[in-house]
Amino acid sequence: MKRFHYNKAIYLMLITVFLFFGFGCTLPSKSEPLTKTGFYFDTVITITLYDNADETLLDDCFSMAETYENMFSATISDSEISEINQAKGLPVTVSEETVALLKKGLEYCELSKGGFDITIGKLSSLWDFSGNEEGVLPESDALAKAVSTVNYQNINISGNEVKLLNPETAIDLGAIAKGYIADKMKAFLNENGITSGTINLGGNVLCLGPKSDGSHYRIGIQKPFDTQGTAAAVVEVQEETVVSSGIYERYFERDDTIYHHILNPKTGYPYDNQLLGVTIICKNSVDGDGLSTVCFSLGLDNGMELIESIKDTEAVFITKDYKFHCSSGIGTSIPFEELN
Repeated sequence: MKRFHYNKAIYLMLITVFLFFGFGCTLPSKSEPLTKTGFYFDTVITITLYDNADETLLDDCFSMAETYENMFSATISDSEISEINQAKGLPVTVSEETVALLKKGLEYCELSKGGFDITIGKLSSLWDFSGNEEGVLPESDALAKAVSTVNYQNINISGNEVKLLNPETAIDLGAIAKGYIADKMKAFLNENGITSGTINLGGNVLCLGPKSDGSHYRIGIQKPFDTQGTAAAVVEVQEETVVSSGIYERYFERDDTIYHHILNPKTGYPYDNQLLGVTIICKNSVDGDGLSTVCFSLGLDNGMELIESIKDTEAVFITKDYKFHCSSGIGTSIPFEELN
């Protein structure tokens, strides 16, 4: 059987998020919330402000989204990441922002011992999860060649100069860039007096909180593969971020096997470790982004052990039997409700 899954999960997750904190929240008495939606980073993004805010702040946030996409996207030919990838091992001078994101990515490469690797560009480019109606798999020889280029230790950073020690290596920051951008948007809004709102970059939800009435935001964790975007559970947060990675986000199915976008850099194929998804709750969205993929790569036991070792960080794992496995702070410091 061949069945292609279009990129609906992102939109369904947005609907789920809106149900819990977008339309259902208590609004300030002085004004209606300001909301703006657009399409960046191959996903829908939505920013909502509950303070009395100038609408130009939303415009500024969307200008930031465009600026960062043009810096970090590996599919935009003149981005700084593309310039590094195309330089054939020669040094490229980039912005401090790109250096900062690369260094953050390398931290998670080290933490996962390469299970998460930002030099996965050649490998990820072989897989088509958004237009592959026939469920075509990459050729095994091509995968093996691409795997040989993946090694985060090939990235050399000196000041603002970045070079790849293997000229065939290619960087892809897709697993961590949205979190970094969300954090930058939140800092900008805080600097401009905004203390209540939400930033949703395609499922990376970052809260500026608490809400105007002092209460928590209720954020749904999507039930994997549910076509209606039903929430399977809810966490309550104020200043935290909630970031999920799951095999149901982008995938296709062939011969009763699901091929999803969370790739194992060591094999070239999607991870198969009995996990459907991982949700991270922490302070900074860039860390939530990195940890959600790292924990998925580690699997349930090792991923949970890692989370329990990190301060102010919690996680919800969903296994293939649709059971929740929660870190020690879920249900205590982080209110949690399983819905079905």
